[in-house]
This record gives sequence, C-alpha cells and structure tokens, in this order.
Amino acid sequence: MTTFRPKYITFDCHGTLINFQMAEAARDLYGDRMSEQKMLQFIADFSAYRLDEVIADWKPYAEVVHNALARTCKRNGIDFKDEDAQMVYERVPTWGPHPDVPAGLAKVAKEIPLVILSNAMNSQIMSNVEKLGAPFHAVYTAEQAQAYKPHFRAFEYLLDMLGCGPEDILHCSSSFRYDLMSAHDLGIKNKVWVNRGHEPANPYYGYTEIAGISELPGVVGL
Repeated sequence: MTTFRPKYITFDCHGTLINFQMAEAARDLYGDRMSEQKMLQFIADFSAYRLDEVIADWKPYAEVVHNALARTCKRNGIDFKDEDAQMVYERVPTWGPHPDVPAGLAKVAKEIPLVILSNAMNSQIMSNVEKLGAPFHAVYTAEQAQAYKPHFRAFEYLLDMLGCGPEDILHCSSSFRYDLMSAHDLGIKNKVWVNRGHEPANPYYGYTEIAGISELPGVVGL
C-alpha cells in the first residue's frame, strides 16, 4: 500500500470527509422526549433504517430520510411529522468536514486526482464539497448512478465514468457496510478505512487503517 500510486483516489463523502450529523439532528428533534438510553437506541435504529432504505430501488434521498425517520419513530413510539424529515434533509448540505480533512486532501490533490462517490442528490453534494478545501477531479452521486451504495451499480458507474478498472483506484471510506464490503467484492484491492468509530474493524476486507485524512498522504507515499 505504501508504494501504490493509484490513477484516482475515490472517496465516500458523508461520514468519511463530511461530519455526518444525523445523530445530532435526531437529538435536536426528539432528545427531550426520551431518556439517553432510548435516544441511543433511536439513533441506532435511524442508521439501520437508512441503510435498509438505500438497498431498495433508487429513490430521491429526501424519501430515504423521510421513510427511515418515520419507521424509526414508529418503532420507538414517537410521533412523526413530515416536517421533521424535511428539516433533517435540509441540514445535509450545511455540514462541513471533519477537522483532519482539508489539509490532508489538499496535499494528496497536488499529486493524485480525487473523486467522490456519494449517496447524495446532485442539489446537495456541491455545498458539502465546497467546504472540503481541495479540488476534485469528479463528483458522482447516487442520483446520477440511479443506485445507492452499497449497490454494485454505484461503484460500476464510478468506474465507467472514470474509464478505469478496480485495480486503478484507491477507495477511501469510514464504512464497511456502505463502501468497503462492496469494493472488496468488486475487486478493488486497494482500500483505506478511516476509523471514525462508526463500525468495528473487519480485517477480512483487506485495507489500510487510518485515524484521519491527515494520514492519507503517507499511505500513497507523499
């Protein structure tokens, strides 16, 4: 890994580069209605239902958020309002990067083209990307691919658009379930797991672990 110089470094965006604050949004909406223990369960359920929604057929991300939040509220005995889901959805473009991201990206971008593959809408993602502080060769969305990660179609769209094969890229993500498992199955051997504490380590999938994007330049020998 330390000597591999890919044609492109591809990234998950929300959670890996952008500080994905769905849990904070849920707390703002419902934190005063339940105990801390129940709130933690609500947050876990909300995360699980979002994944369940994106593994179905593609639909706009506003529907993903709406359906996942409605199902989470039902499971936890909380009254759901459409405007709650709209508030969460509208927050997404306002979120900025993790502190370690801009400097690390900027250093790598001088030598290797950077690409994003995001489970986002076209109208959302550029507001987030502009906050990352580095130039990107391309930004691809689930809306363009008509498929959310972890669907293989999302990654296949990325490779088709770049005109390269799995062996040509280094894929970087904080999530196994959304990114690194699918990348592994599609033959993307060069992977980086950014350990943001979202998921436990899973060495079976073959990756280099880093604590933040500030460590990424060292992975590619910069």
